[in-house]
Amino acid sequence: MKSLPLHPTPTTPQVGRRLRALREQARISLADLAQVTGLSKGFLSRVERDLTSPSVASLVAVCQALGTSPGHVLDAPEVTVVRGGEAPAISLGGQGITESLLSPPGLRPLQVIRAEIAPGGTGEDELYTVDCEVESVHVVSGRLTLRTVDGAHALAAGDTATFSGQEPHSWQNPDPDSPALVLWILAGRT
Repeated sequence: MKSLPLHPTPTTPQVGRRLRALREQARISLADLAQVTGLSKGFLSRVERDLTSPSVASLVAVCQALGTSPGHVLDAPEVTVVRGGEAPAISLGGQGITESLLSPPGLRPLQVIRAEIAPGGTGEDELYTVDCEVESVHVVSGRLTLRTVDGAHALAAGDTATFSGQEPHSWQNPDPDSPALVLWILAGRT
């Protein structure tokens, strides 16, 4: 009986790369990991370069030494792509603004919002806060005036302002002729 040869697929978990990242994050040398697990440094090096696969027993030993579970290492990380033209439209208020959510819709700890602001477009008259720990606004093109309790902050293309989510603020495109394109990044939403 013949069978097709097995070839790695893009969904093959990169166990070695994950183990290496965990080891480096824990600041454990390859030599120290070899000593703790009883596995050779050469074998661990080959595993980390995904040149060989560890046995279940070896994987368990390495994971125990690194303080993680084999399931954490074997689970492929989820990558979500939101295409610009398919990003859902949202509205956080204001006049002359079109907003779309670039981050996955259910992702609360981090939200990235693309905002196209028409010439003279403006946020609310009253300063407001957003439900997040930290907020950043990056001006991709055009100009934006960020208003806070401390005053007005003039931002041009390439500028980024970062502030507490509890900081009352509003905004305006001060240019009467040109639109502004900005990215709002909301981090640590509860």
